[in-house]
Amino acid sequence: MNNFKHLPEPFRVKVIEPVQRTTREHREQAILQAGMNPFLLDSKDVFIDLLTDSGTGAVTQNMQAAMLRGDEAYSGSRSYYALAEAVKDIFGYQHTIPTHQGRGAEQIYIPVLIKKREQEKGLDRSKMTVFSNYFFDTTQGHSQINGCTVKNVYTPSAFDTADHFDFKGNFDLQALERGIQEVGAEHVPYIVSTITCNSSGGQPVSLANLKAVYHLAKKYDIPVVMDSARFAENAYFIQQREAGYKDWSIADITRESYKYADLLAMSAKKDAMVPMGGLLCIKDDSFADVYLECRTLCVVQEGFPTYGGLEGGAMERLAVGLYDGMNQDWLAYRTAQVQYLVDGLESIGVTCQKAGGHAAFVDAGKLLPHIPAERFPAQALACELYKVAGIRAVEIGSFLLGRDPKTGKQLPCPAELLRLTIPRATYTQTHMDFIIEAFNQVKENIPNIKGLTFTYEPKVLRHFTARLQEI
Repeated sequence: MNNFKHLPEPFRVKVIEPVQRTTREHREQAILQAGMNPFLLDSKDVFIDLLTDSGTGAVTQNMQAAMLRGDEAYSGSRSYYALAEAVKDIFGYQHTIPTHQGRGAEQIYIPVLIKKREQEKGLDRSKMTVFSNYFFDTTQGHSQINGCTVKNVYTPSAFDTADHFDFKGNFDLQALERGIQEVGAEHVPYIVSTITCNSSGGQPVSLANLKAVYHLAKKYDIPVVMDSARFAENAYFIQQREAGYKDWSIADITRESYKYADLLAMSAKKDAMVPMGGLLCIKDDSFADVYLECRTLCVVQEGFPTYGGLEGGAMERLAVGLYDGMNQDWLAYRTAQVQYLVDGLESIGVTCQKAGGHAAFVDAGKLLPHIPAERFPAQALACELYKVAGIRAVEIGSFLLGRDPKTGKQLPCPAELLRLTIPRATYTQTHMDFIIEAFNQVKENIPNIKGLTFTYEPKVLRHFTARLQEI
């Protein structure tokens, strides 16, 4: 079937959810009431929801059936052991703690690793720095509220939308080692490898880069955490783009990739396809002390270690979803759908980041050059897109990045991007065409789109609940 220009969805739709169409007048009032923040819109007022792919997509029939096998025992649930066995089989990790979602894992492992460094080295956490190819927003937030400085050391071409390098999620290895040396390795409690790298446009990290980061971390005795929300998409891009892996299966590439980390934290609401769920897993007994501390903290913050933040049925569904999310045909279709949207936007003069696995990232800085970064051009574009077509998208730029918690100054952002996130098995090619047509209408009004300023600004993770107004 490779000779066809465009393959249809590799699934049949069995259940449909009605959505309502609204008027322009209604949408203009709705976004004003939401403080010019799409996060604060009611979903009933949204026609096409591209805010996130986190828990918003469809589940497979095997996942739904697995829910009925749930063992809801408070302790020692057989559903927990089904999940733990799936983790061992797929990632090769020996110890599993279920959590309600990715930030549930972060609120456990981050303070434990920082405390471990403090006690081993006799250090003040306020002097500690953590590194990543680019931190996800909640990972950055948890690191900062636990007293660490965060530094992103991404490949130089990561945010150049004119550069189509295959692995724009890679670490800048020289910048990483230089950063470790500058702060002192003893002041680095962990390094986070984010796959794929959401903030740089859903861009993949090569296996060679993951391996080099891990070896560098071992040189300086620093643990590596794999932020694993989109592990299957990253493996697919390695298979398609990196020399030496085109004949490897997704499962084999995944197992190989996870040799180059010590812990994994996962929002399972992405590539594992579940509406709710997360994982914190430790590779082996070399971090047995970390595992025991995390289990203890899990009881306080999530639940008993053999259910964590999940019911038994949800653990069964997640165990199946980890496998279903690695389906070769599924990944080929999903990445092709994103590529179709990017190609369509580029064809009408809307510059995008190179297509990643889960979203099209529009270069709002180029599209709205009259709006400076401190007035949040991508947020303004998100509001205009909603007014025009009822499409909800999310800003990935200065608004999300926020302020330096120590100085209060806006952090410099490498790009002002608007993310059009595609939920799994939810929207069709017709929806992609509608989005492209909507951008054609947005372009007609570009000179009249206004920048934004705060009317309410939270101190942490402001993009979720801040309120703004047009200037």
